[in-house]
Amino acid sequence: MRKFVVALGERLGGMVRRPRRLYFAVALPLAIPLLLATYPTAPSAATRTGAAPSVAPELRYADLVATPDATLPAHSVILTLEDRDTLDSILVEGGLSRSESAFLNNRFGQFVDLRRLRPGHLLRFHYGNGDRVDTVQMKVLGWGQLDAVRNGETFDVTARQADVREIETEVAATIDTSLYESLRQAGEGPQLVNQLVDVFQWDVDFFALKKGDAFSLVVTKRFAGNDLVGYGPIKGARFTHEGITYEAFRHESPDGHAGYYARVGLPLRKQFLRAPLQFTRITSGFTKKRFHPLLHYFRPHHGVDYGAPTGTPVMTTADGVVMEASYNGGEGNFVRIRHTSRIETSYLHLSRFAKNIKRGTKVQQGEVIGYVGMTGLATGPHLDYRVSDNGEWLDPLKLKSITPDPLGAAELRTFRANVARLSSKLNAPSGQIAQAAPKRRALF
Repeated sequence: MRKFVVALGERLGGMVRRPRRLYFAVALPLAIPLLLATYPTAPSAATRTGAAPSVAPELRYADLVATPDATLPAHSVILTLEDRDTLDSILVEGGLSRSESAFLNNRFGQFVDLRRLRPGHLLRFHYGNGDRVDTVQMKVLGWGQLDAVRNGETFDVTARQADVREIETEVAATIDTSLYESLRQAGEGPQLVNQLVDVFQWDVDFFALKKGDAFSLVVTKRFAGNDLVGYGPIKGARFTHEGITYEAFRHESPDGHAGYYARVGLPLRKQFLRAPLQFTRITSGFTKKRFHPLLHYFRPHHGVDYGAPTGTPVMTTADGVVMEASYNGGEGNFVRIRHTSRIETSYLHLSRFAKNIKRGTKVQQGEVIGYVGMTGLATGPHLDYRVSDNGEWLDPLKLKSITPDPLGAAELRTFRANVARLSSKLNAPSGQIAQAAPKRRALF
């Protein structure tokens, strides 16, 4: 009956819409006899002249003649994969038997990772004349399409992977509520948020963004067919924060290492990151005297507390070697890293350590070393981040920075040519452009 209504809907206006489903008919049904009864809406002439009114004959269901069975015309049903759906449940709902669904699950799984299927993928089931699926097509967003054509009691499956193309694109936005929301409203994905933070993390305080801060960037978008599947690295960007516009241009050296530089060729990368994690809030600062919420007395707080949900990745702020990765009473799970003969950083109250983080492990700036937790003496999930210089505790928010060497003459010529090409695409917001990061924004 459902499929009959589908075909009739096509006759009456095209597509019948149902929750989640789109139905299409590709052939018209046989003629359907309709019985119409006409009821007078005004007195007849005979009534007005006093003549006996005519009485409409009573319609009796026993007099109706059943129409002969008709073969359901060829048609298609389109279903979308939604939350809590599995490929098996969709295939069965589309009209396949359990054994046929199991067969296609196995065959489709040879081309795509079924565990990574997300809501939005489309499956089209085509029925021939009758009530049997003869073709199943699955559109995997960002990948391509799988076609299954019936061959007896099984299906022949072929894959058509979409060609990936790259398009250099300009993106610009003004921040109203958050960096994430501004990019989302511009139609971009969360991957670009992380990239932008990585580019300017040494100079822009992303914990203190203001309404009206703005940015523009040039990035390569990757498309599979018409589906956006990801981004290449940001090629150039400008970020205006508190009236100062910071610039960053990507340069790849002959040995394959890439980094971001200011217009004059000075590297943006500092020896130490501003913070060991992204998108959090500072809940407690460095102080000589703080009332401890659990011990109930005043004592020094030698670090900065960053409030964040349990499981938030924690990064090492500079290249170095792990000296300790263990549990220690009030500090809970902690990691201590040596960066120079004098400078060390510590990361306290972790829920767990990252894989392979142990004494003697070499780590690079930005590498995840653990995850936020509340082990040890902690009232809630947070990271206590500490810095010491030859045993003396330092305030991480008041330290100066050490910058790597600028580009050499040969590389600088190539870099400047690329800067000239990208600058016209960035359309910088008004404001003072920083040739190099002001000292007040540096960490080390």
